[in-house]
This record gives sequence, structure tokens and C-alpha cells, in this order.
Amino acid sequence: MTWRLAPAAWPIAAFLVGYPVWWALGFGGLSIVVVAIPMAVVLWLRRPIRIPRGMGLWALLIVGYLVSAVMLDATPAGTYGEFGVGRLIGYAMRLAVYVALFVVVLYLGNLTKDELPQLTLVRMLGVLFLTAVAGGVLGILAPGFEFTAPMEYLLPDHPFVTNLVHPTAAQIQYVLGHAAPRPEAPFEWANAWGGNVSILLVWFVVGWWIHGGPARRTVAVIAVGIAAVPIVYSLNRGLWAAIAIGIAYMIIRNRNRAALLILATATGAAFVLSPLGQVVAARVDRPHSNDIRAHTVVTTIKVAATSPVIGYGNTRDAFGSHRTITTGKTGWCRACGHPPLGSDGQLWLLLITQGFTGAALYVGFFAGAIRRHWHDRSPIGQAGSLVMLLVLFYMFIYDGLVSALTLYLISFAVLWRNAT
Repeated sequence: MTWRLAPAAWPIAAFLVGYPVWWALGFGGLSIVVVAIPMAVVLWLRRPIRIPRGMGLWALLIVGYLVSAVMLDATPAGTYGEFGVGRLIGYAMRLAVYVALFVVVLYLGNLTKDELPQLTLVRMLGVLFLTAVAGGVLGILAPGFEFTAPMEYLLPDHPFVTNLVHPTAAQIQYVLGHAAPRPEAPFEWANAWGGNVSILLVWFVVGWWIHGGPARRTVAVIAVGIAAVPIVYSLNRGLWAAIAIGIAYMIIRNRNRAALLILATATGAAFVLSPLGQVVAARVDRPHSNDIRAHTVVTTIKVAATSPVIGYGNTRDAFGSHRTITTGKTGWCRACGHPPLGSDGQLWLLLITQGFTGAALYVGFFAGAIRRHWHDRSPIGQAGSLVMLLVLFYMFIYDGLVSALTLYLISFAVLWRNAT
């Protein structure tokens, strides 16, 4: 597979197609900050710059985050923790990502279709889907696979940093009552893998099936078939729900509903009648994280209400857990601990870091994209609107930083390019 790209288009190709290399080096999702630098140079050289409608909301989100820095040393009631380097690192990384994504959107929208054809960009997202599938298979077959990346030697030893830069194939969790691997390569954690796969699957279908020739369609069928295994064994209910939402969306928005209904029925039957269906049923019967999520969400809202306009700049640790008022694990309560507030979804993260103002700007940004582009019934237009819907769904259950939020903003840029 070869693409003839103009020099200006290489930064996005390096990110999407070269993502496995970034992951191995330890940059992972943070590589978007690196490639945003040459993207900014490209923008500087081709002023004046076109700016899409709605991008002002993202700019306000960044400004609000800058203002929220004044609250970094605050300790709201019900939380604990000292102001230190770790809190500053988390704040700085999120700020860098927000700014980098602003640059990415402008960069993609200001490249001409000759420099970066729309279908080429969509197919690059499809290549990243293939990478994610390979990472999912690795996580199932070799869940213990991990190594120390070069970047780890340069960054401070902090849990937040380690999660972002340390390459691992899977997270070993006891969701079903026994040790089970949940794929995460080449992303930050298992939930990031699940959310990203669903977004990338949308673009993969468009670029490799709808707009693909016989060879690409053959690859698409094989890849989706292989992807079904790590998708199920990921035990990721959010991912499963997103796929169901996608199928329902396509049935509603397309005229050939009979064919889509047959496809949906056949897919459901394949899962129910195969061993994969047993895994799904077992996961649904063990909603072990529901109480944890409910506790952290309720606590997050209470704490956010004490600084509703600008938030607290970063997450905080809450006293106790859903099981006990004590803090930390004990011999009789392995599940006890101090859950970071805002760790159960981008909406809750925004509430704690930027208050209700930041959350409203985020929702307005993506909801506005749906409103503006809903009339675009082309395959790319429909796919982009679906992704925007999934973003609003995922904000209740997944933290978007870092890789997921990058895919959301790239998808927003694809929609913008499709409308010009």
C-alpha cells in the first residue's frame, strides 16, 4: 500500500501509520504533541488560516483550563493530597494535549485535497484500526508482554506518566472472578483500547469496505473477523454498546435497512451461538465496576459544585470508597482505596478540572458538530456524525485523554474537510 503525499501531509501520516513506532518508543498517545510541532510550522507558512465553525468553543476550553491552574493547590472537602510535582505534571500534559489537538484540527482543515486526499486520511485511520486489532490479538495471546520504553528513562517515575508511556499488551483483571487479560496495546489502558477500536472501526468500514476495491474488501472481512475475538475478550461493555449504537444508527439513517437488519441479526446470532457469547453473558452478569463508578461520579459532582466555574485544574483523590469510609487497601478489603475523581469519564474529568463551564463547552463542541453536519449523507459524513455521537456516549464512561480525544478531534477535522 503506497500513498503519494505532499511533504506537508507527512506529520499526520507519521502519527496514524507510524503509531506502533511511537508506542514502542514510549510516546504512545503523547506523540500527538510531538507531531503537532511540524503541523504548527505548516500552518505558520500558509497564513491566513481557515478556522472551522465551533472551534471557538475548543479555544475557550483551553483558556478555561489555563484559568483553572489557580486552583491546583486547593484541597476541597472530601478529598486529600498535597500539591506537588505529580499534580503539575498531570495538568501540563493535559494542557499540552488540548493545545496540540487545536493545532491538529486547523492543520488538517488547511491542507488541500491534493496534498491530503480525504479518502487517504480515512484509510490512514483504517491502518490504525489494523494496528489496534494486532495489539488486541497480542493482548489475548501474550497478556504479560511488556517492556521498558526509551521515553521512560527521560520522564519522572509517576503513576500517571507510567500509564501513558509504558508499553504493555494487556491489563490483567478479575472481572469474571478469575484472572483475565483485557487488551490495551497500543493504547494507554484497556478502556482506551475498547473506545478507540469502535471509533477506528467506523472509519475502517468507510475507507476499506465502502470505498475499497476487491483487495481492500477482502482485508476488511478478515480484519473484522479477527477483531471480533479481542473485542469480546476485552470484556468492554462500553465497546459492545457502541457497536450496537453504530448498527442502530446505520439502520435508521440508510434506506437499505433490510440488508443492515439481516447483518445485525447474523452478527448477534454468531455471538450467541459461539463460545464468545458465553463470555459476553458472564461479563454482563458481573457488573463489578458499577458501584465504584457510582461512588466516584457522585463524589465528583459534589466536589465540582464547590468550584463550578473553573474547577480544580486536576483530579483529586477522594476519602474512602464505595465499600468503606477508610482510605487505602486493607487485609479485609482489597477493593478499598482512594479513586481519583474524574477517572470514570471525560465529562466527570472536565467537571473536576474545569467545572460545569468546561463540561458545557465540551458538550457544545461535539453536539454542535452533529447539528452542522447531520445533513451530510455521504459515507464519510454519516461516519463522522456517528463518531460525534459516540463521543457524547463515551464521555459518561471513558476518560478521553490521550489517544481517544485525539481520534475524536481528527474525526471532527474529517467532517469539516468533507463539508468544504
